[in-house]
Amino acid sequence: MRLWTVHPRYLDAKGLTALWREGLLARKVLHGLTKGYKNHPQLIRFREHPEPLAAIDAYLSEVLAESRDRGYNFDASKIDEAAEAAPIDETRGQLEYEWGHLLGKLERRDPKRWRRLKNEQPRAHRLFTIRDGEIREWEHI
Repeated sequence: MRLWTVHPRYLDAKGLTALWREGLLARKVLHGLTKGYKNHPQLIRFREHPEPLAAIDAYLSEVLAESRDRGYNFDASKIDEAAEAAPIDETRGQLEYEWGHLLGKLERRDPKRWRRLKNEQPRAHRLFTIRDGEIREWEHI
């Protein structure tokens, strides 16, 4: 499971679709509807949020918006699209780590997108506020 800090606009088709599926799984976990993934490190940021369920829906609404921009047909009924949540602090180190990780995937899966993005400075998903700091301790490197 990867709940990207980078904005979903950077993901290729496979990555965006996977993010939607994984985000829906995370949502089920946060709602207590699964037996597995309960302690997955990617959920820490959402579990620590004062309103975890609103935070995951706000996160997924941005993924849904990106899918619509691309003409995809993700099922909006699976989330509360109007959910709002306070921003989540995230570190520059985490954003940069994920950017490098994503660029590695894109170089293999979508070289055209990789060439277009490789020299960009990434923007974060709108739910995250980027502050100084290293890669997060929960990240598996």
